[in-house]
Amino acid sequence: MTITLSIRKAVAGDLPAITALYAREVDEHVATYEYDAPDQAEMTRRWQAIVAQGYPYIVAELDGRFAGYAYASSYRSREGYRWTVEDTVYIVPELQGRGVGRALLQTLIDECTQLGFRQMVAVVGDVSNTASIALHERLGFRTVGVFSGLGRKHGRWLDTVQMQLDLGAGLTTAPESA
Repeated sequence: MTITLSIRKAVAGDLPAITALYAREVDEHVATYEYDAPDQAEMTRRWQAIVAQGYPYIVAELDGRFAGYAYASSYRSREGYRWTVEDTVYIVPELQGRGVGRALLQTLIDECTQLGFRQMVAVVGDVSNTASIALHERLGFRTVGVFSGLGRKHGRWLDTVQMQLDLGAGLTTAPESA
């Protein structure tokens, strides 16, 4: 049996599935330190803002079924960070371990490189999120720091893992628009 994995740009019709997946993450896990799951209207506003700023926002489908989403966004708002993006990747839990995360993150890396970004940062919620850490490591990210007890959720203090990947020429040359 052949399984078909496809990656495409997110569209408005994906927002119900994206909202539901993110709500599950907010309610049950610590990949995000958000306490209250946003509704679909708020998730739509977030998606529109990211896309309007020119960042990629993509969806994975496994045999035509929504399997996860990923996007890049501004790492920080100051002008000097404009060549750095932060990645976000969420996979439907039942579909993890099938290459969906890798395909989404690799596509995001490729698109951000083509857009001229030079660094990608992963902000991984808690050191217990070993699957996310391993995914990022497999695609070349290196851990650059761990903030101990930076967040609190579900009655416990959580560490935050910072990982980084050079995109394109990375630090070897100035960006064209510098």
